[in-house]
Amino acid sequence: MNNPENRQTGRKKPAPPITSFRLFTNEEPIDKTFDFKEGAVFLIDKPKSWSSFRAVGLVRKLIGIKKVGHAGTLDPMATGLLILCCGKATKSIDQVQGQPKTYRATIQLGSSTVSYDAETEANESASFEHVNIEGIKTTINDNFLGEIEQEPPMYSAIWHKGERLYHIARRGETVERKKRNVNIYRFEVVFYSKSGGIIADIECSKGTYIRSLAHDLGKKLGTFGHLTALRRTQIGIFSVDKSITMEKLVTDFDQHGKIDLS
Repeated sequence: MNNPENRQTGRKKPAPPITSFRLFTNEEPIDKTFDFKEGAVFLIDKPKSWSSFRAVGLVRKLIGIKKVGHAGTLDPMATGLLILCCGKATKSIDQVQGQPKTYRATIQLGSSTVSYDAETEANESASFEHVNIEGIKTTINDNFLGEIEQEPPMYSAIWHKGERLYHIARRGETVERKKRNVNIYRFEVVFYSKSGGIIADIECSKGTYIRSLAHDLGKKLGTFGHLTALRRTQIGIFSVDKSITMEKLVTDFDQHGKIDLS
């Protein structure tokens, strides 16, 4: 029976906590007898070249229900933690999307691309011989921690006048993008090589483009930069360490090997 107070105020009933639903991880075989319509959360280790939508489509096929959504997309180039909510758990997706996210990012200095990552060819280059790890850390501390203003890349799924930005970008066009405020809670350099490669762990708020961080960091360092690899390792309390690979997911559901992952 509906709460009279909710009917009178017009407020929606709060979604159940995401932790109240059945969680599927790599710690045990998947229980195929579970009624996924009642609410399930899958921690998936998305492989490179897969779109988030492809992962959603596979899970829909395996569990036999259409109501499946992801709690925060990953670019095809990226790997790592993708959280899929099924059945009644889809009502709680916003709870996961709003949580801080942690990434292991690999950035290459000395060149930039129009997509800000390795998915497109380099279009500009400059020397980075003046850059050292101390300078990188100082630049990060001075410019890329706390609340910062960030311009989304043209190669993004943001809508502009009824069209995705990446469709406009593929035509070679550029439009003005509204800058947004995001929070960078941690930006820690793990490794820097003489060839200009940076490996960093980044913890940030919802809506942060790591590709834009790579691009903007390069400019602040007096050169160029773009993202060459990205792995999401954490979303809120959920870790990629407990995520299920696509191979295990299919094996648990499709023991006769009817589904081709290639």
